[in-house]
Amino acid sequence: MMNKLILTVLLVGGFSMANAQQAAKHEDTEFYEPVPKVVTPGKTNNEPPSDAVILFSNGNLNQWVYTDDNSKPVEWPVSGDFFTVKKGTSNIETKRKFNNYQLHVEWKIPTNITGEGQLRGNSGVFLASTGKGDSGYELQILDSYNNKTYVNGQAGSIYKQSIPLVNANKKPGDWQTYDIIWQAPTFKTDGSVNTPATVTVIFNGVLVQNHYVLKGETAYVGQPKYKAYSGGAPIKLQAHGDKSEPISYRNIWVREL
Repeated sequence: MMNKLILTVLLVGGFSMANAQQAAKHEDTEFYEPVPKVVTPGKTNNEPPSDAVILFSNGNLNQWVYTDDNSKPVEWPVSGDFFTVKKGTSNIETKRKFNNYQLHVEWKIPTNITGEGQLRGNSGVFLASTGKGDSGYELQILDSYNNKTYVNGQAGSIYKQSIPLVNANKKPGDWQTYDIIWQAPTFKTDGSVNTPATVTVIFNGVLVQNHYVLKGETAYVGQPKYKAYSGGAPIKLQAHGDKSEPISYRNIWVREL
């Protein structure tokens, strides 16, 4: 009796499922709203799309201020379509604040670079600048083409946190590219972390950070930790102050997500 009951249930269930499949229509899973807005891509992969905020492209540095003194105009030398870190100055950061974004940055280690380890074209992109100096979340820039250093401090690393998946560096003198997807951290009202920051980095067309979950802000000594902030944060470029020739930047744009 029990076997007949089970068979009946299976037959009825199978019949019902077959009827449900026959009743389904392809229109049931086709959506026509909301309609994505139109964004015109750049003519090349490096050119900004139509909805990008241009932070530097063949012009001046009027989108930037010194991190340690927002009232001073930035005096890093501009030459045509690129600018170069000026020794003896502080970091610079965007006047605007951003939360989640897609960021494109091109940078170049000088051909005549000297030094070794961390003293070889050292700079960095701080994906969220949370105060003066080197506070925030740093994506490292360094000559790592043929230069040995600690691996969570080479180019493509989230400094002192995440080793890049591969070494995708070009030789000094060549322009290099970071394409970055940044999801900013969020915080509860008591200052504790609600959702941690995440980052994906494509370095010269190669994935080197795959949705990495950050442990906190960059720390040169000690463990990273989060410090609550709200309302977005500037993007910062580092003036490291080492003795080697300073690096150059060009074609910087951002898309807010």
